[in-house]
Amino acid sequence: MLYIGTMDAATERDALIAALSWQVAMGADEAMLDEPVARTAAPPAERTPATTPGTTRAAPVPLRKPPPGGELAAGLAAGASTLEELRAAMQAFEGSPLRETATNFVFADGVPGAPVMVIGEAPGAEEDRQGKPFVGTSGQLLDRMFASIGLSRAENVYITNILPFRPPGNRTPTDAEIALFLPFVLRHVRLAAPRFLVLAGGVSAKAMLQAREGITRLRGRWHQVTNQDGTVFKAIPTWHPAYLLRNPMAKRDAWADLLLLQRNMKDD
Repeated sequence: MLYIGTMDAATERDALIAALSWQVAMGADEAMLDEPVARTAAPPAERTPATTPGTTRAAPVPLRKPPPGGELAAGLAAGASTLEELRAAMQAFEGSPLRETATNFVFADGVPGAPVMVIGEAPGAEEDRQGKPFVGTSGQLLDRMFASIGLSRAENVYITNILPFRPPGNRTPTDAEIALFLPFVLRHVRLAAPRFLVLAGGVSAKAMLQAREGITRLRGRWHQVTNQDGTVFKAIPTWHPAYLLRNPMAKRDAWADLLLLQRNMKDD
């Protein structure tokens, strides 16, 4: 327990930073309230109603002001008519400094055209070394999860990430980095043409659904991702395997998400 009132300013700041860092390490990705509370100000007269539970999300909405390089990225993405052309366009794109710190460009793995497409966050250390997504410890868990419902990247799963380059130190991608590469991701989905999207983790889910909610509120139900040409894809957010490795109790939720995917694949 933190007894903030008994600390000097510097110690209080360090204690609060340590507590926040611990929450991030435990997988917390959202606040308990939609807006920060101004404890010294009078409460507002009224509050915007929360989104009705169970509603789906529409297409990602472009930022009013694209990030530096965003228009070029969107143009390169739109010009790709095959997955190989998209890979080449992304490799040639020089609009992100992440390419200078990463070892390898990471595009995708699995079977193009598979019914299930997984979109993760960004390459980790092992993915950066091998140039493939989800090949480290979390990737091995992901493979076992899909195997439990009869799926595999060798036969019927296709895997990619929001970012094709590893952020330094495995840090969380910034909003600007996500916005920069989102046109490529949307085009990737359109060209791969899966029947179902699995959004692994809060970064992927919030980016693809343009949602304010964290993964805790988004997972467990179907959403829609509408591509820029109007094509609609069914998407289910779920916990990232890396989070499950740190929090085994959440595997029950992930299993429920997999069963929901399995049922919809049979009914579709």
